[in-house]
Amino acid sequence: MATIQALALDVDGVLTDGGVWWGPDGAEWKRFSFADIMGVSLARKAGLLVALISGEDSPLVDRFAAKFQLTDVAKGCKDKAAALAAFAGRHNLPLDQICFMGDDVNDLAAMEMAGLSAAPANAQAAVLAKADVITEAAGGNGAVRELVDLILATAGRPVPSARSTVTT
Repeated sequence: MATIQALALDVDGVLTDGGVWWGPDGAEWKRFSFADIMGVSLARKAGLLVALISGEDSPLVDRFAAKFQLTDVAKGCKDKAAALAAFAGRHNLPLDQICFMGDDVNDLAAMEMAGLSAAPANAQAAVLAKADVITEAAGGNGAVRELVDLILATAGRPVPSARSTVTT
């Protein structure tokens, strides 16, 4: 875990609780936790690269990425392992220096090829069985923050303080 340089995240079920609200006008809403938002911010501040790899093609993924100026975003992704390999290639990073966090069976191939695989506490059983790290928090409820804190602590990296300039 000390060699992790990048974090690739599924969105639905990891950064969100996996639920979706559809309004009467067809608008789609998702809930993001401020704990996870701060986790992504702290990861970036500590120098970790962050990528979003989502099976959904949602404008809400774009909005989240824009907030953190994340340029590594794969949406509507049917092959998350290929997206993870492309992310590694763009940054000349060995896969063993990347952590992938997923929650469902469509994340398994990417989890298996990443150097570190993680899952929120409420991930599907098949995912939990393959994860190197299982957070105590559920997806969309601080799981990403918990993972970031663990990666930074294990690597001996200082966790940026609240007084640091952190975008939230």
